[in-house]
Amino acid sequence: MTLLIPTPVTRRRTRFAAWDVPLAVILSFLFVTLVIAWSLFPSLFAGYDPYFGDTSRKLLPPSGEFWFGTDHLGRDVFSRVVHGSWSSVTSAAIAVCIGLVVGGFLGLVSGFVAGWTDVIVARFIDVLLAIPNFLLAVVIVSSFGFQTINVAIATGIASVAIFARVMRAETLKASTSVFVEASGLLGGSRWHILLRHILPNAYRSILALAVLQFGSCILIIAGLAFLGYGDPPPAADWGVLVSNGKDYPSSPWLVFAPSLVIVATVLAINRISRWLRR
Repeated sequence: MTLLIPTPVTRRRTRFAAWDVPLAVILSFLFVTLVIAWSLFPSLFAGYDPYFGDTSRKLLPPSGEFWFGTDHLGRDVFSRVVHGSWSSVTSAAIAVCIGLVVGGFLGLVSGFVAGWTDVIVARFIDVLLAIPNFLLAVVIVSSFGFQTINVAIATGIASVAIFARVMRAETLKASTSVFVEASGLLGGSRWHILLRHILPNAYRSILALAVLQFGSCILIIAGLAFLGYGDPPPAADWGVLVSNGKDYPSSPWLVFAPSLVIVATVLAINRISRWLRR
């Protein structure tokens, strides 16, 4: 009988494979980085003014000069998409921060304190989850006013329940672990257990959820802007661009260009979220 002993080369390959990143994830990171760069430094990518155009070149199809064509006022659609990324990305980031902070705190308190606090918070989360996120965002933004910042706040409030539910589940799971019970028996305070054991074991799921919700918030914010709940024209929000383009069916690039950017951004973010969960 032959005894097989793994060589150092085999072990090195195994370790390398464990850290191997799929090509789709790399491409997703690159595209999301590009969109973020658009939002931070739009003038480096867009060569035309997004708000003023030349009517002599209106409704031109995509070409080497105008990658996404021009709209009914002769404005470069690519420049408007690039400049509109600031509003879409920052609004989604604000919404995710609101949902993460408020929802994470509620879920942490509900799962760690338990008792009547857990019952009350859990029922409140169930009520929020029973209302569709988009409908709840419409109701909130209608009360606050039609502005992009209000859209971001409304979207963040609508995502509170999702973060609270996941954080509560992770907190309950970690609270019943053996190492948490051992820490309590060894004299560890509740704050020590919370900060040293509960939070470090819950942040991974919350991080993946935050990335996933970032893409969902982009969709909700674009949908609200499409319905007219965001900043009015000549704003270059992605949802506004799609809404303006639908009035010109003979120029389909006015709808396809910003829509493809939205879809590609959300799909890239979802792929990154799936990779982080693993």
